[in-house]
Amino acid sequence: MLIVAALGGNALLQRGQKLSVETQFANARKAAAVLAQLAKKHQLVITHGNGPQVGNIMLQVEAALGRAYPVPLHVAVAESEGEIGYILEQSLLNELARRKLKKRIASMLTQVLVGKNDPAFQNPTKPIGPYYGKQHADALARKGFSMTKINGGYRRVVPSPKPLEILEAEAIRKLVKMGILVIAAGGGGIPVHRKGKALTGIDAVIDKDRASAVLARDVRADMLLIVTDVPCTYLDYGTKNQKAIRCMTVSQARHYIHEGHFAEGSMLPKVEAAADFVAHGGRKAVITDFASAEKALRGKAGTTMVK
Repeated sequence: MLIVAALGGNALLQRGQKLSVETQFANARKAAAVLAQLAKKHQLVITHGNGPQVGNIMLQVEAALGRAYPVPLHVAVAESEGEIGYILEQSLLNELARRKLKKRIASMLTQVLVGKNDPAFQNPTKPIGPYYGKQHADALARKGFSMTKINGGYRRVVPSPKPLEILEAEAIRKLVKMGILVIAAGGGGIPVHRKGKALTGIDAVIDKDRASAVLARDVRADMLLIVTDVPCTYLDYGTKNQKAIRCMTVSQARHYIHEGHFAEGSMLPKVEAAADFVAHGGRKAVITDFASAEKALRGKAGTTMVK
């Protein structure tokens, strides 16, 4: 079975931890233990988030203005794919070797086609980078950055267009057929659009879960596994009426979305991605955490999405 496993940001950075290379390697080793177990029985394509990493790169760009060449956001996304791909690949290779499993791994810089006229470009909503005070945020706004107030502070927001196509999908399929475990579409992939017949990068951040659903569709995966920091999805999450959802159909998911059960920027894109994958021919999608991943694949934990 071919599984696209979409790792949440907590795979490399737990809540409250300070971002560093050492922290990322420590967390990647824990993730690798679960991924290696899955790789024993299944073919894997792994995707991952990149929010803290791309935010850190843009901080470095901001601090070096006038002293180093500027790096546009789409190039920063590519850089973060390289950074995280290296960390995950090395950690997983070491874990596979420890288990005496002979698997090859390839990390692929992945371009994702978006529409140049996507309405997201007129309404940036995706927060990246750290929180700023008002004075610093105003200074960034004067330099042309879109800023918004969030939880008492200010953050930069960028467009988050809809992913249309994974341009390296055929190459990924060929690698999978060769038995190679692939790391791809990191951080939602590098956003590009067509300018005439040519491709060109565009400054945006694509939602990782939505891009993972398109990738799973394009490589004809059997399952989309979305790994997050909760064991399953819930109705009335965070209230006294909270209820776990063990299985739901695509139509039920869309009904729950309409009722507002899933938070934007949190569980909503995961449920939407799972529903889109199944609606476009995928066998099933599963939303769960690392601890429950193996059981969730057998339907014993997590939330399973079916037609």
